[in-house]
Amino acid sequence: MSTEPETTEEVEPGTPGAGATADPPTADTAADTDAGTATDAATDAGTDAGTDAGTTLSEGEGTTVEGGAESEGAADATKLSEAEAELAAQRLERERIERRKAEKQGPIAAGAKLSGTAADLLAAVRAVESGEKPVATAFREPEPTPRRAVAPEPVPRPQPVTAPAETSAALAPEAVAAVRAVLGEGGAPDTLAPGALAALGEGADDQLREDPWQLLRVAGVRPEQADGFARALLGAECRPDDERRGRAVTVWLLEQAALAGHTALDAPALAAALAQRAVPDPDAAVQSALAEGDALVFQDALDTAPPAQEEGAEESEERPVRVLIGLERYALAEESLADGLARVMNSVPKTDGSADGWERAAASATRSAAELIRAVAGHGLVLHTGGHASQAEAAALLHAARGLGLRGWAATHTPSGRDDFTARPARYDLPDGPSDGGPSGDAGDGPVTGVTTVAGLLSGAEGPGRDTDGAFALDLLVVLDAPQLDVETAAMLAESLPDGARLVLSGDPGVLWSAGPGRVFADLLAARVCPQVASRTPDPGPVGELVSGVGIGELNQVEAPGKEVVIVPVRDAGEAVHRTVQLVADSVPRAIGIPAEQTQVITPGHGGAVGTRALNSALKERLNPGPGRFGGFDPGDRVAHSPAPGRTAVGHVVKADADGLHLECSGLPVVVPKERVEQSVRHGWALTAHQAVGLRWPAAVVVLPGDAAAALNRPWVYTAFGRAERHLSVVHGVEQALQRAVAEVPQKPRTTRLPALLKAQVPAAG
Repeated sequence: MSTEPETTEEVEPGTPGAGATADPPTADTAADTDAGTATDAATDAGTDAGTDAGTTLSEGEGTTVEGGAESEGAADATKLSEAEAELAAQRLERERIERRKAEKQGPIAAGAKLSGTAADLLAAVRAVESGEKPVATAFREPEPTPRRAVAPEPVPRPQPVTAPAETSAALAPEAVAAVRAVLGEGGAPDTLAPGALAALGEGADDQLREDPWQLLRVAGVRPEQADGFARALLGAECRPDDERRGRAVTVWLLEQAALAGHTALDAPALAAALAQRAVPDPDAAVQSALAEGDALVFQDALDTAPPAQEEGAEESEERPVRVLIGLERYALAEESLADGLARVMNSVPKTDGSADGWERAAASATRSAAELIRAVAGHGLVLHTGGHASQAEAAALLHAARGLGLRGWAATHTPSGRDDFTARPARYDLPDGPSDGGPSGDAGDGPVTGVTTVAGLLSGAEGPGRDTDGAFALDLLVVLDAPQLDVETAAMLAESLPDGARLVLSGDPGVLWSAGPGRVFADLLAARVCPQVASRTPDPGPVGELVSGVGIGELNQVEAPGKEVVIVPVRDAGEAVHRTVQLVADSVPRAIGIPAEQTQVITPGHGGAVGTRALNSALKERLNPGPGRFGGFDPGDRVAHSPAPGRTAVGHVVKADADGLHLECSGLPVVVPKERVEQSVRHGWALTAHQAVGLRWPAAVVVLPGDAAAALNRPWVYTAFGRAERHLSVVHGVEQALQRAVAEVPQKPRTTRLPALLKAQVPAAG
């Protein structure tokens, strides 16, 4: 979606009026858990076509190919992003746990005698819960998750980490029974009771009686389903112009917008979406939501500057403003982030030696690293852009800071990214995670320096810890993978920095944006309120050359004498799966020397004939066949573990016992409780680009099914291709759609307020 929820125009599969039953290949791209959708699609890179998968690696060259795959289906790609569906799946988990508890208490299956709308709603809920359908096809417009809790990373080195099970507050049986009674009166499945109680709190039954449209606050419920519930409870009093309905649909649309990455919506866009949802008076509905405090209104001045006034002329009219409507949660996060960044920019950096010390450090560094060091020497906030190779400059900065007596830390998006950054600059002696020297860092004398994950830093499981005031015990924080910061995470980081600390946000602006609302890194780059240092360090080799071209909208032919880039054209879904398995299991290990366990498959979605489910099934059968006796998993299976929305750790299954499923991720033991396995663990031979962001492998096989063409965009292609370090194979079935996407289809815009908030506090840096 762009400035309004994209999900306001379509009939949903799995609900009355929907005829589709199959998952389209791009309809299901989740970043972390078992539900998902894809707005991503595919890729091409160059080499001569017409090779057999078994011989491609010895014949293909790095040139662009006209792959000739037929579209394998006419199913439309869903418009939700994979992150939206993943957030919804996390919320559904709590409901699932309570439903199972409730079912154990009664001999009769809930909803067994329901019919009509209630039966459809129950069927849709159960389809999502069972994994039979992704959230995108059962409820294409899911509810947003509560504020993303930062779960501890699996860090305590000697001991296995137990993945946090999302336990809802103890629900009194009487309260659950009361909500079930109301749901039954309205013809809704009683399995929604735990979710309704969690969303509405104490007195949920009375709230539903007084305002049946409050059912929209339960994950997965759509307006037409809430309308049916309201008609059953209110009878003739249920009207489309009911103020309660307009207010509830307004909040619901804002929540859908947040799932698509917006922190607010333009008032006209929101009014149009309300009209599409049969709200007779959209303006009155918005005003009602504002009056009740369910939403907030903002007036942000537009960038157009007023014309210069002649002497003696009357004052000009007020500057034009943009009216935005948003939820308080994200409004507060953006305002807190703007305040925190302004504090960082305006505070005097901590005394750290003379300017000569910084200059000596810069003089001994490479050109790009020297520019970064000089910028950080004189400013509290600096933006650093570049590809993966530019992380060496961040490492040089940390080394220089340590030499000046500063406590410098780097924070990455994933544990794998942390390990990779630690290994890359080994000569700088940057430890990762906890050590014997304190909460985390060096064991010897001198300032503590190290590498952590963002989640570990915020939770306290990793990093320097906090001082007596609750601020991070550091002087310099370098956040890598900065495009993955959503507004809430970024706000928590900014709030936690001590006065005088320096902050460097470093990352590749071409990759996919964060799973959560906002586009913090892109907004800061556009606002130009602080120094920006662009790396001159290119990613090496033919793969780096190809990815760099994609980043500027060009799909270039590249020379690949060592078969670094290979194109495998395919005609249909079956051939795509066959070629993918052949590449991973045979061709790449034999011709390139990269084993299957170091090769990652990336595809646009989870569902469909060439989604992650189908590919993982085929790859498991070839690489680690077994009965799947541990909830579909066997020891040795490669898995993707999602401890929280937007974060994925790749590992493998070790064993299973009464405690849960035992994994090893990034060299650390992780125990996933049994009730969390279904939602947070899936097979990981094949991932989506959103899952793979922040991770890299020696070899990557990017699969582009023919019917993914409509969902292609440049950031997806850039992200998918950029996961390969030494070798990239592209299973190509989208013909010319790839080149069009790279040249013409940018990332979908997000509506945010951060640039306007920053400009109100900090003068532009030019």
